[in-house]
Amino acid sequence: MEELKTAACYIRVSTDDQTEYSPDSQLKLLRDYAKGHSLILPDEFIFMEKEGVSGRKADKRPEFQRMIGIAKSKDHPFDTILVWKFSRFARNQEESIVYKSMLHRECGVSVVSISEPLADGPFGGLIERIIEWMDEYYSIRLSGEVHRGMEEAVSRGNPVNGAPFGFIRKDRQLLPDPDRIAYVQKIFRWYLDGLGCRQIALRLNDLGIRSKYGNPMENRTIEYILRNPVYIGKLRWGKDGWFRRDFDNPNILVFEGKHEPIIDLDTWEAVQRKLRESKERYGPRQRQTSPKEYFLRGMLRCSNCGGTLTYSNSGGVQCANYNRSSCKVSHFVSIKKAQEAVLQALCDDLLCESPTVDFETRSLPHASAQEQDPTGQLVRQEQRKLDRVREAYENGVDTLAEYRENKRKIQARIAALEASRPVSVPPEALRQAFAEKAHSVMKVVLDPASTDAERNDSLRSIVDHITFHRQTATFTLFYYL
Repeated sequence: MEELKTAACYIRVSTDDQTEYSPDSQLKLLRDYAKGHSLILPDEFIFMEKEGVSGRKADKRPEFQRMIGIAKSKDHPFDTILVWKFSRFARNQEESIVYKSMLHRECGVSVVSISEPLADGPFGGLIERIIEWMDEYYSIRLSGEVHRGMEEAVSRGNPVNGAPFGFIRKDRQLLPDPDRIAYVQKIFRWYLDGLGCRQIALRLNDLGIRSKYGNPMENRTIEYILRNPVYIGKLRWGKDGWFRRDFDNPNILVFEGKHEPIIDLDTWEAVQRKLRESKERYGPRQRQTSPKEYFLRGMLRCSNCGGTLTYSNSGGVQCANYNRSSCKVSHFVSIKKAQEAVLQALCDDLLCESPTVDFETRSLPHASAQEQDPTGQLVRQEQRKLDRVREAYENGVDTLAEYRENKRKIQARIAALEASRPVSVPPEALRQAFAEKAHSVMKVVLDPASTDAERNDSLRSIVDHITFHRQTATFTLFYYL
């Protein structure tokens, strides 16, 4: 008498195939197969994905992951996984091979397609690989066709995604949401009035306004709204798929939409200019506002590692990397002492008829790094190499001697690149422009009515960063125009 074995089954319905069996129909076929092949199929081992779940990536399928987890448990409760077709198990051949091999090797579990019987031996394995390859090819080809179709629809002004905040989608068109349109307009107006994204998010949350997904507003939600051209009557499309938050990606296409704009063009352009200026002044991880404000916030740097000096509860600032034990030199300094020293340096440097300080000119924010400073780009590449060779030494890959030699070569390359930079005195027109801007900044900095946040924001328009040298207790200011 043939021994009864325990089976599990995995069911997923493809949204691509309109001729496919429903989940219930698949389950009936799988139960019938189990009965006819001496397999027990308990209800607890029926893993069924919700409809619409894609099969392209295994980590996006919760029931699949739950099934794999149970199969890998210590007692290995089932011997076989039944699927209607191999494409239900995976449409990515690499993932299919990895999971099947792992299940067979570690768990003694085989995967069986009840509609694609295979012969025993190596020939059966070859047929299985061919089936997997065809499934993956079909999935990729279908994905490409869908992508092209969506791009064509967007190019004609038709939305293909869900309605953004402030709109509703009806009859395949975007219409203003009467309950939210006023808040979109307020978001743009508040930003131009000087509120940061975080402050706007907090204000909306206090009013009980939620995102289109029903979640509390966040600063990134506000930035996404401010950067979305849908509000001026356009549609945005990622040529390479979802562009997420990469707003400057050159593969992002913008088309004229058929919907009515709810933000006028002058307001939109003013907001985009302010966003670009903010991007220039603040690093990607720096906040424009903070619960603890002081006018040098986020501008002080460690002379040892270049890390930012961040606020400490003891009334001073300390190197953030030192706090994480990745910098070996403490750079603690009291905020009061730092601000007094920097303020004196600013007055010495800038409160003269024509400041003679050295400064760098910056390119437009939308220019690529290579266009802005080709030599600087090469220097930064070499500096990243320094990080990699240090990591190789710390991880035991390189010896100390190898690390020292690699470090010497990279530093020599950096020195050569720095020496090749053209040294030129900025034209007089640039010096005059810098002097005018510096005087304007100092009015804000020295005005008793100015807040620390206002001083910080104004100072960032001419000071890139300030390096604190712990050994000499001095500060070096780096200016730009």
